[in-house]
Amino acid sequence: METSKASGQSTAASRSLRQVMQQHSLFFFFFMAYAFSWIVLIPFVLSVWGIMPEFFSFTFILNPFLGPILAVPVTLAAFIMTGITEGKAGVRRLLHRYMQWRAGWQWYLFILLDIPALLLLGIIVQPGALASFHGLPPPIFFLVYYLVSFVVVFLLGGLLGEEPGWRGFALPRMQLRYGPLWGTLVLGVLWGFWHLPHFLTPVQGGGPGTSFATFLTNFPIFFLEVMALAIIFTWVFNHTRGSVFIAILLHTSIDTPQTVWIPLFLAVDMTSMDLAGLIGFGVPALLILLLTRGRLGSQETGRT
Repeated sequence: METSKASGQSTAASRSLRQVMQQHSLFFFFFMAYAFSWIVLIPFVLSVWGIMPEFFSFTFILNPFLGPILAVPVTLAAFIMTGITEGKAGVRRLLHRYMQWRAGWQWYLFILLDIPALLLLGIIVQPGALASFHGLPPPIFFLVYYLVSFVVVFLLGGLLGEEPGWRGFALPRMQLRYGPLWGTLVLGVLWGFWHLPHFLTPVQGGGPGTSFATFLTNFPIFFLEVMALAIIFTWVFNHTRGSVFIAILLHTSIDTPQTVWIPLFLAVDMTSMDLAGLIGFGVPALLILLLTRGRLGSQETGRT
């Protein structure tokens, strides 16, 4: 009798928790996205600063397999919350949007050509960057290297990466709740601060030997870049019927040049790469805001 009563209480508690998570789906999604990711990264950060043994630095080796820098937890949070809020049918719809590749040719040109070109422009306008350019390798070698890098980033950091969470789960709901502009800006803030621990490590120019002033320089540059990118992502997302595949492709086209352009410019590091992104994407983001009057193409699509 007591066992049956305890089982009933457990079932009721589970049902109650599920209802709470359904009512506050965005909160629980972001909570899990942050918690799952930071649990893996924080031991590495503490080991870098000598607070934990160097043994824990091995956790950072897992990064390529946890997203493009800890993103698998974001996708995991998206599928958990989709299952809780929409059931198996919702999970199937989310998976279907992975295969939703049909889009106008102009979007593929923008993603595959314009995005890398904007990053390159953002690099060469920085003082000393062009002078540090030490030439391209043979064109065929460079093309093959870029294509291979793109495929690797797409498979490891794309399909398993951030976009099923940020754009696949969060963005449609945030646009419905807050509107396209405010939903995008709030998502941009949360997306940006999700990367915060990286700026306490040498990966983003931080770590031992750096000052708080370094952080106050590096992180705001990255944060503003992310806000500009959030606007561009929403604009593309809304014009491609909420395609997760296109969002993954766009993210890949942003990340891949970091492995390609940086080695070509001796004066370029991750901080100047983030500045290149801010320069290259800032103006297009402002133009999109002005030309769409803050709608960001939202009339083109609804929640899917």
